Amino acid sequence: MAVMKTVQLKVGPMANFVYLLVDEESKDSLVVDSGWETEPIVAAAKKERAKVRYVVATHEHFDHTTTLQELAKELGAKVVAHTSSPIEHDVSVADGEEIRLGSSAVRVLHTPGHTADSICLYDGAEVFTGDTLFVGTIGRFEKRNAAEMYHSLYEVIMQLPDSTVMYPGHDYGEVASRTLGKERGANVYLSAKSVSGFVSTFG
Repeated sequence: MAVMKTVQLKVGPMANFVYLLVDEESKDSLVVDSGWETEPIVAAAKKERAKVRYVVATHEHFDHTTTLQELAKELGAKVVAHTSSPIEHDVSVADGEEIRLGSSAVRVLHTPGHTADSICLYDGAEVFTGDTLFVGTIGRFEKRNAAEMYHSLYEVIMQLPDSTVMYPGHDYGEVASRTLGKERGANVYLSAKSVSGFVSTFG
């Protein structure tokens, strides 16, 4: 998969990150999440001369989805979400499917735990983790979903190459992004050897 240009934007009162991914040859692009003001995203798309084809929801929570329809209408794009998502969307995607942008592609990784419809997006060099994995911590989840969260973190995201740059859904860490290799060594929630060990991390 070709690597795309990534524009990271911080929006709203909850330190959300929104992303614009652009295939630089065709300028076909997608936006990851839209929960607050749309103006910075629209401005970034214009600056990059991006043709936004899709607005993708990483999960159903309001701070990631409230303005999805508004943004999609403004940019002439389609709203994309996981097949299990309760939000209104135009295109349903499942684990392993690809979203094509010119000669580039973004693979959908279904990562339930934070929510049932949580997905991450992987472009071959970068992974956009929504609220599943943050720099230095992880997204909240109910203990009954611990096995799902463990699987999503350990058996999906952390199976990607250590060189993969992780871009989270919120600015909660000491840096705005970090490689998975560095995250593995710095994040206490990524040191468990089993689901029970993972749960015990939380006391």
